[in-house]
Amino acid sequence: MKKLVASIVLSSSLIFAVAQQNMPSNIFLTKLDNGLQVLVLEDASVPLATVEIAVHNGSYTEDTAYNGLSHLYEHMFFKANKDIPSQEKYLDRIHELGIVFNGTTGDERVNYFFTLGNKQVKEGLQFLNSAIRYPLFLKDEMKKENPVVDGEFQRQESSPTYTLVNTFSHKMWGNLYSRKNAIGDHQVILTCTPEKMRVIKDKYYYPNNSILVVAGSVHHEDIFAKAKEIFGDWKASDFDPFQKWPIPEFSPLNPADSLSFVVTNENARVPILFIGWHGPDTRNDVKNTIVADVFSTILSQKSSKFQQALVDSGYALAASINYQSAKYVGPINMQYVPNPQKFKESFKALQNQIDQFDTNDYFTDEQLETAKTQLANSEKYSAEVTSQFAHTLTFWWCSASLDYYFNYINEIKKITRADIHNYLSKYIIGQPCVKGLLLSSAMQKNWNVTNLDSMFK
Repeated sequence: MKKLVASIVLSSSLIFAVAQQNMPSNIFLTKLDNGLQVLVLEDASVPLATVEIAVHNGSYTEDTAYNGLSHLYEHMFFKANKDIPSQEKYLDRIHELGIVFNGTTGDERVNYFFTLGNKQVKEGLQFLNSAIRYPLFLKDEMKKENPVVDGEFQRQESSPTYTLVNTFSHKMWGNLYSRKNAIGDHQVILTCTPEKMRVIKDKYYYPNNSILVVAGSVHHEDIFAKAKEIFGDWKASDFDPFQKWPIPEFSPLNPADSLSFVVTNENARVPILFIGWHGPDTRNDVKNTIVADVFSTILSQKSSKFQQALVDSGYALAASINYQSAKYVGPINMQYVPNPQKFKESFKALQNQIDQFDTNDYFTDEQLETAKTQLANSEKYSAEVTSQFAHTLTFWWCSASLDYYFNYINEIKKITRADIHNYLSKYIIGQPCVKGLLLSSAMQKNWNVTNLDSMFK
């Protein structure tokens, strides 16, 4: 056991060193003794600083009894804590410091961030420290916030596409649906107690499960010193939460199950089709997570056979395929809007394109190189706004690694035609998939749609 632990520590140190080696010259990374990683992005172009902390938490840590509580915790972060005893005082202090603040909850990340003047960066760090380490979870504040979070759920439910998205997600993820449902469950949110908030804190809110990012007109030596002063006595956990509470693995889609469906909503104005496959993840198949991005970008080009055969020819009003990077099964999702004037023919046209994905002439060498350039430029563009770039960095820290992100453009350049064929064979061509179609009841009656699979034959 001692040898195993030593091996893990060595591996972690090696990864940390590699990430530092690959980073741009204006980005600096260190680790405090308590395990808190501190990353500084120096950009003197505007006298502002963004301070952000991200935690390995989110819906992937939630079973059905806790679904949505990482999201609720995010809201409670901006409430009373030991140093600021009420939300009113909290907001007063926010306004005093001129802070713009927010947080987000996803499948594999919860992050909190403040943007303020760079002269107030120490106050911002102290503010962040108080909020993450000493939340009070006051009953009265939680009673007010529960329906606010649930209101976000209700707004989502009011969308005409909600039934399609919800049914599609349940079929994609089966009995682990909660692990991909960041917004949560009505009753779980509305009945949450301060005790459940403390359970989440005691599982995941530790320095050695977090990263602090400071981006803007700052100097890394100064920020490292301030981080040590302010966060250095934050006690590390003596356990790895992902060993103590392992994330369950998603079962592969089973073609024997009923994976196709049709749902109706009277507010639907056009038919909408979703198709989804279980794709690669950043733990087990890093290369194919990058290949997936390249292939999706090829298909997005107006010159691609996919766009020309479906959209330009009039079979579809829109057609796209995308991949979401994740540590636990990144989904490959296709969204397709059949042209109502060519409704039944459009499905056969789509299937014909999918069947051709792995043929040798489906895309040209020029389209492959263009896709690589587009992806590289997109990543460079995402770094232009420093406050937004901080969010990008924490996303990749949570769902892959900093080394993955900083080496991403170099890895894109290596992707070959053979890599794309291997990706398609492994994840798309002949693989089980979920198909869902949204119609109004009038559309369903007019086109006599009862069996979605039959539409593709």
